[in-house]
Amino acid sequence: MQKKGKNKMPNKHFCQGPYCHTKPTSDRFLKSRGVIRGRYAYASIDQERYYGGGDKYFCSQTCKFNWLEKNMDCVRARTVVPFITHRRESQGYHKVTDDTGYRSYTTIERIDNRNEID
Repeated sequence: MQKKGKNKMPNKHFCQGPYCHTKPTSDRFLKSRGVIRGRYAYASIDQERYYGGGDKYFCSQTCKFNWLEKNMDCVRARTVVPFITHRRESQGYHKVTDDTGYRSYTTIERIDNRNEID
């Protein structure tokens, strides 16, 4: 039996979706650094039971279709599409809790650090 260690890397690829690291959802948000990170792929590298094996490279069908839309010309031309080997991040987000109504809810919002010029 394997022990789960802090430095143990999962047996999964990083999601190849071109916009995965820009979607502000709570499971992608890393509060300590204020960044949105891309997810890991849905299926592990050694799983073969999923149709076509595409789930080894994408976290969702949306990411898969976004990748196809962006890279279909490269696929048709049989040119190289870069493979993402690191976890991509989008910076400048923070978590906001709204307690004004009956229930409190949390959203993730972009911080605008730009200065407006009049």
